[in-house]
Amino acid sequence: MLIISPGLRLPEHELVERFLRADGPGGQHVNRTESAVELRFDVLHSTALPEVVRARLLARHDRRLNQAGVLVLQARRFRDQARNRSDARARLAAWISAALVAPAARKATRPTRGSVERRLTGKRVDARRKQSRSKPDLDA
Repeated sequence: MLIISPGLRLPEHELVERFLRADGPGGQHVNRTESAVELRFDVLHSTALPEVVRARLLARHDRRLNQAGVLVLQARRFRDQARNRSDARARLAAWISAALVAPAARKATRPTRGSVERRLTGKRVDARRKQSRSKPDLDA
């Protein structure tokens, strides 16, 4: 059972862990042990997630989320399997808990009168400057 928040827990059967050989430091030991962890969580078919949270997670453009709606996390930061496993689970919990909070609605704003006047004044100054660079029209 992975506890995300007091009201949200993920059952163990929804988490699929696979252990693989990690790269990086460790000498010959790294070639013999499977210390890296690949954690898969099916966001699309999860029964533990509320519908609102599931929709927020699927709406994210996260490269770790594949087309089938499965989140794939790889943890290979540490040299032992237990720490990589807890790291992957902590990262999953942080990813889901970030989606628990609804994003603030954007409030439409208008530019102030002073900023509009400054912009238009600047445009007039630039127009006069460019106008003065051109050659005078001799036909008129």
